[in-house]
Amino acid sequence: MASSYSYPELFLAGFIFTLPFLYEKSNVFRYYLKFLLYYTYVLITCTVLLPVVLLYPRDVTNLIVASRFCRYASHIVGVEWELRGLEHWDTDECCIVISNHQSSLDILGMFEMWPRMKRCTVVAKRPLMFAGAFGFGAWLSGLVFIDRLKTDRARKLMKKATDRVIREKTKLWVFPEGARYNKGSIQPFKKGAFYSAIDAQIPVMPVVFSQYYFLDSGTKTFEPGKVVITTLPPIPTKGLTRDDLEFLSEKARQQMIEVFNESSKYLVGEKKIAV
Repeated sequence: MASSYSYPELFLAGFIFTLPFLYEKSNVFRYYLKFLLYYTYVLITCTVLLPVVLLYPRDVTNLIVASRFCRYASHIVGVEWELRGLEHWDTDECCIVISNHQSSLDILGMFEMWPRMKRCTVVAKRPLMFAGAFGFGAWLSGLVFIDRLKTDRARKLMKKATDRVIREKTKLWVFPEGARYNKGSIQPFKKGAFYSAIDAQIPVMPVVFSQYYFLDSGTKTFEPGKVVITTLPPIPTKGLTRDDLEFLSEKARQQMIEVFNESSKYLVGEKKIAV
């Protein structure tokens, strides 16, 4: 009796049956699958929400709506977030928010915080603007896209964004390291965010993500894990000038390094206790 299944169907069935084995045994497979699921979920969610954010184009509160749905991607990839210092967001005062940048997973932590952050938008790399529905939705939600290679234009866009922050009493989130770095430290900061804060005489508010000990792009490791996100008290800039730029930058960075080390050590200790 001839088989009723075609070779493609048998191949597909065999592949599906091997998925649990690959997920359990292969770090590389698990690493890429989790990122695929994360990006796919966020992309589909952004696509579905486009009609909603189109009603209020360039309104930063669209990010609150998006976060309520996109945040579930954390459960899919197995990342838990512990939020500290959220009381510092309970103000209408505008400011420049700075944070360390370790992975594209950072946005998932921000999704957890947006309902409390309320009026807050982000400075992002220009290529993300062309990332399909995600990029279009982000633009509709007021994100500021900057090409860092075009310095003069980037400065003008930052000036324009800062003026809007003041006018609309919004917070502007910047990653001053300039690139992702998940090697157990916080890199020296680029100065753009601090120029903007000093020129506008608005505070700088540091936010610290603890180390992603469960994630390693080199070995393609992506295990379940927990991240502590700590919001620190705003650092005032009233009376500061550009001569104080290095002082402000280093003050913020040293505060963040101290919290980064403490919160990362806390998680390692918690992990050992759990084991």
